[in-house]
Amino acid sequence: MTIARWLTGNRSDAEDVLQESCVRAFQSISQLREETGRSWILAIVRNTAYTWLRKNRSGSFVFVEDLTEHERIDAELGGKDENPETQLIERVDAARFETAIKELPSQFREVLVLRDMQGLDYREIAQVIGAPIGTVMSRLARARRRLLQTIKAEQP
Repeated sequence: MTIARWLTGNRSDAEDVLQESCVRAFQSISQLREETGRSWILAIVRNTAYTWLRKNRSGSFVFVEDLTEHERIDAELGGKDENPETQLIERVDAARFETAIKELPSQFREVLVLRDMQGLDYREIAQVIGAPIGTVMSRLARARRRLLQTIKAEQP
């Protein structure tokens, strides 16, 4: 439910997405292979959410420019969760945190939710979103950086 709620923006729409996801998962259960069931079902939920959004909402997707060399290096080294950004994010109250996450572009929001809220590792996230692990790492690093900037800007 978490990834559907974050992608659609509200609980009611997320419930619609989850219902459709269950139907799709049931119809394609024979396609479940050696990969974990969790990443398989999350990929279905993610894809269903984007299909639902295209069908039910007009809007534009934000495309992100390429990473600079410094950002790429930071992303590749950023696998540890014990950094000042993560520590500050953990201290922020839930409402401000939720608002800051909603402001992220969808491709950053989804990797952040999958990693920090669903507990998936980089490999599993890569399977869910259909992207290389390096892309997952860079999006996660950029998502955390943007969250940090938003939170710091709101600090008194």
